Amino acid sequence: MYYLLYYGVCGVAVITVRVPKEIKEKLEKYNVNVSETVRKFLSEYVSELEMRDLAERLEILRKRLGDKISPELIADL
Repeated sequence: MYYLLYYGVCGVAVITVRVPKEIKEKLEKYNVNVSETVRKFLSEYVSELEMRDLAERLEILRKRLGDKISPELIADL
């Protein structure tokens, strides 16, 4: 499996993905809008990655500050 990334007009990227024929046939069988599904998945995946990154940075901050700041204040951040 591989993908091709192409930037078109208006800052929109085109991603081409190769999948096994069986998967494509099943997607067609269930009338899956692949573009919409992939866009939604990628958007949710990026949000999850951003949340993980934020959690890691907050943990580093918590360790650096130790007892100098309350856990409630960190949670509010």
